[in-house]
Amino acid sequence: MTSTLSRLPALVPPPVDLPPRAAELRAEVRAFLAAERAAGAWSPRADVWLSGWDERFTRELGKRGWLGMTIPTEYGGGGATPLDRYVVTEELLAAGAPVAAHWVADRQIGPTLMRFGTEAQRRKFLPGIAAGEVYFGIGMSEPDSGSDLASVRTKAEKVDGGWELTGTKVWTSGAHQAHAFFALARSAPKDDTHRHAGLSQFIVDLHAPGVQIRPIPIITGAHHFNEVVFDHVFIPDDMVLGEIGSGWHQVTSELAFERSGPERFLSTYPLLAALIGELTAGPVDAGTRREIGALVSRLWALRRMSLAIAGALESGEAPELAAAVVKDLGTRYENEVVDAARLLVAIPPDPGAPDGFARLLADAIQHAPGFTLRGGTNEVLRGIVARGLGLR
Repeated sequence: MTSTLSRLPALVPPPVDLPPRAAELRAEVRAFLAAERAAGAWSPRADVWLSGWDERFTRELGKRGWLGMTIPTEYGGGGATPLDRYVVTEELLAAGAPVAAHWVADRQIGPTLMRFGTEAQRRKFLPGIAAGEVYFGIGMSEPDSGSDLASVRTKAEKVDGGWELTGTKVWTSGAHQAHAFFALARSAPKDDTHRHAGLSQFIVDLHAPGVQIRPIPIITGAHHFNEVVFDHVFIPDDMVLGEIGSGWHQVTSELAFERSGPERFLSTYPLLAALIGELTAGPVDAGTRREIGALVSRLWALRRMSLAIAGALESGEAPELAAAVVKDLGTRYENEVVDAARLLVAIPPDPGAPDGFARLLADAIQHAPGFTLRGGTNEVLRGIVARGLGLR
């Protein structure tokens, strides 16, 4: 008799291996990063895809063809594969390079425009994204909604020539520096029997009349997050993303890009590398070796899972369930790296240090509370996985 477990769908796509050309590409990226470091252009930081906003660095990546890599060449991209892009992104994250300016645009805005955008929208935004000159945010979360996107209250009302948005988005990373974002809004009255119906996406110019951006500083005073308020903001018809009423389908497919990448377990990699460097400077007991070994082996397993999703994306799939698994496991892992660094080395965190272990530890501690929240809380992600497996 077939057991229930044997009938469950696979959580992660089949494993893939990087193509032979990946080694050459990786060597090129590492050489570039080493030259940047030698020139003192930046110092490694933890959680750089949120906090490391550096438009010069982003433009340098664009010049080398390392942004918009999966965008077709006719739109200014590289016409490469998600696996090629994976090599570049993991090297940037492992180095702790300042990638925040382009991260959202490169990771999910470009692919989403290719899937749902009009030809005019692609021509308008994709070349700038690939050049590292156009920056985007994400307008999903709202006050008092947590990770429940279906509870969106921002309203989109049809007016002559377009739509009018009224409402609030929150925790919008980089909105004060970005040019635009995708906003999820309710374009039809809420129907409690079909909570996911009546939602649409709009491309919002963050400098448009009626858009207010209010900073939400973190505990250190650093400004990454924002509240974005729409006060009757006009969105022309040509800035509707995809089809009216299809917002839920579009957003959930977009989340496969957002949740599955190496940033979900490499945000603290620079700290892990620095921790190992501190430990190997002296004798290491067996217990410490086991703990570091466990962290490194889990990192490798997470990487294999994430790579498998990149392979599925390359095949045209949208593995939302697998992405939720990687995001849940990866962000919990990132917090465990922080805990290990605090316990295994007697160096206190120092946010005023110019670089090194003390500064990386301080960065990671300050950002750690957000690891399991952004991109959907881990509790919500487990619900998604359970529902995908038919267990609820």
